[in-house]
Amino acid sequence: MTPDRPDDAVLRAFGAAGAPVRLLGGRGLTWRAGAIVLRPDDGAAMTDWRADVLATLPHTPEFRTPRPVATANGAWRSGGWEAWEHLDARADPTRVEDVLDAGRAFHHAITDLARPSFLHDSASERSGNAWSRADRMAWGEQPLPADPTLDRLAHAFRPVDLPSQLVHGDLLGNVLFVPGAPPAVIDWPPYWRPAAFGEAVAVVDAVCWHGVPTARMHALGSGTADWPQLLVRALAFRIATLHLLGAWDAAAAAHHRPVVGALT
Repeated sequence: MTPDRPDDAVLRAFGAAGAPVRLLGGRGLTWRAGAIVLRPDDGAAMTDWRADVLATLPHTPEFRTPRPVATANGAWRSGGWEAWEHLDARADPTRVEDVLDAGRAFHHAITDLARPSFLHDSASERSGNAWSRADRMAWGEQPLPADPTLDRLAHAFRPVDLPSQLVHGDLLGNVLFVPGAPPAVIDWPPYWRPAAFGEAVAVVDAVCWHGVPTARMHALGSGTADWPQLLVRALAFRIATLHLLGAWDAAAAAHHRPVVGALT
């Protein structure tokens, strides 16, 4: 199990300067030490694959990403931790259109990447992760938790006729802004779904938690005929995740109820 705080050996391995300071966000597991951000790694397969991709992914005027930081011996992991360059920028979930634009640019940049082996089936390293399990549930690959709200969404499921590719599954809080620089896409949880699904998750999050009116959900889409269905799947994904985390309660239901009503 990864310690709560990166120890001195980990800091030395990544060449981090100064005492680590816990950062907001990242489920309380992310630390900054000088110019480096450290977080628990996601296992060898995903961590090394993601670092290899983002170490060389070309940036554009529409988006950038932090670059991974290697250890002194060239590895992407040390003592259960991975490291990334710190970007002096901040998330702003009220800037939904800007988040979606950055997400679309990022997804365009990774369109041609092959599906990595750890995303092929439920026996992968991610099979015990609540988010990856909920993703499979939202796409009919595993049964949803027993719940009237999820039953209602499942009855609204229809086939989606869109190609899948690698997507970022948690954009809204993971696009950072600073004047004079492209938006930064961070903390990439990879999924193999239609690209617009990543946008739909961001829109559902914005409506459920950040005051965006339900009437704007359809206008924020990228124009695909499958957009309403992607919103339904995104909402099922988020609610199923809360169930698996033991966090589906009356308050969470109240946040999601208007969106469920609008989509079903």
